[in-house]
Amino acid sequence: MIRVSGISVPLEYDFTKLRELCVRKLGIADKSIKEVRLSKKAVDARRKSDVHFTISLDIQAAGEERLLKRLKNAVAVSAEEYTVPVPEKLPEKSPVIVGFGPAGMFSALVLAMAGAKPVVLERGYDVDSRVKAVEEFQSGGRLDPECNVQFGEGGAGTFSDGKLTTGIRDRRIGWVLKQLAEAGAPEEILYLAKPHIGTDKLRECVKNIRKKVISLGGEIRFGARFCGYTEENGRITAAEYEGSDGRHTIETDRVILASGHSARDVFELLYSRKVSLSQKNFSVGVRIEHLRKDIDSAMYGSFAGHPALKAADYKLAVHLPDGRSLYTFCMCPGGYVVAASSEEGRLAVNGMSCFARDAENSNSALLVGIGPADYGSDHPLAGMYLQRELEEKAFIAGGSDYSAPVTTVGGLLGGYTPDSFGRVKPSYRPSVRFAPPEEYLPDYVCGALREGIKEMGKKIKGFDMPDAVLTGIESRSSSPVRIDRDSSLQSLSLRGLYPCGEGAGYAGGIVSAAVDGIKCAEAVLGKEDI
Repeated sequence: MIRVSGISVPLEYDFTKLRELCVRKLGIADKSIKEVRLSKKAVDARRKSDVHFTISLDIQAAGEERLLKRLKNAVAVSAEEYTVPVPEKLPEKSPVIVGFGPAGMFSALVLAMAGAKPVVLERGYDVDSRVKAVEEFQSGGRLDPECNVQFGEGGAGTFSDGKLTTGIRDRRIGWVLKQLAEAGAPEEILYLAKPHIGTDKLRECVKNIRKKVISLGGEIRFGARFCGYTEENGRITAAEYEGSDGRHTIETDRVILASGHSARDVFELLYSRKVSLSQKNFSVGVRIEHLRKDIDSAMYGSFAGHPALKAADYKLAVHLPDGRSLYTFCMCPGGYVVAASSEEGRLAVNGMSCFARDAENSNSALLVGIGPADYGSDHPLAGMYLQRELEEKAFIAGGSDYSAPVTTVGGLLGGYTPDSFGRVKPSYRPSVRFAPPEEYLPDYVCGALREGIKEMGKKIKGFDMPDAVLTGIESRSSSPVRIDRDSSLQSLSLRGLYPCGEGAGYAGGIVSAAVDGIKCAEAVLGKEDI
């Protein structure tokens, strides 16, 4: 099979006619074509006068060696796919997985498919119950510290955009996407350059993957908060959890710890037990909201609104004179800013889009990276403590009732606190309160926002428009702690513990977390004697 990349087609192109395209544009004889399929599709909007699709095709045909020599941008590709390993010997005791976000979910799926009968401990609830808890909180009700935007079936990604873009290269990625598609995700995730599922469709996906894990002999316990473990001679011997009916112990010698970046009690537990931890960089900032139609116009020009184009996205980064940078993250076209708090008295926000991406606003995180030099301490959890401190300040700035502190770009750049909104209205619920970012963000972050937004306005027309809304605080983009592990993927200080995914500091996003979960599952299956 060969892959031909860099083929341009108009927005109106009929994708049922790929075979004809191979004949007409690539000069391949129709009778020699055995199979042709779309492997990648991206919007090319570099020239606003000529917005089009750029595609790649996987072609199986007679005389592929000759085609490789003749066709520009053609390479040979292997049809070999990732397969779940079949171990010579299964673990005698069921492996335990802490957390059922992307890392925990895919480690559970691989272990279940291999016949290892994993037991998953998820502190939050199943996705249907979780949706109700989140909606109650966002409607002004009580925050449930055990089940919210951060905790519960599917992890934090369930209440996001369901973005599947990743910067890693790994043979497991295609398998992850295939499993998601089989679980109900749109088939287009298999070929779009920037695939996304949307939080509405992702909820069904995680539910179906859970059902598959259970059908293969796995077990998932919701409302089960990991609270401890036993060890002997430096090896884990059991996992402990608290449920509605008290404390329980599960004998096991393999625990995949995929508890997520917001399970701060887990970090404190590990520190108290002298498990090796390290400080890690993370980022803080705000969410910026524009009208979706304005971003579409800025990115697509006169092609904005074309039926073949979805809501426009963007990715920006600027380097500032003081050595810091401002960058966009988790951009949600046609989405919402959501309440992402998981601890009482602390406030955090995130972004979310449904599959249609048709909400009035588009939003993105605007983040400034910070690191150990900013923490003021060499304590392994110093970054986490700084996160908490900033979230407490944001809670107070919002009025101490989970209202989010907001301002406008005009207010930030002009040094004043506005008292009304312009064309852009904030989407955050339950409510917002005007407050300058200086009330909850360090001065160097506020300075980076001021300078960086002006620079970003030079790259995207209208990005720095005065009416754009800034909502704080975005503080959960990544974990501020790394749980140290070695080449066997086990903890440096506790054998049989496999720190995994975004919370452990080894991933960033749904796909990379899922891949890390698979790697940890493979490590568990490959260890007869840990």
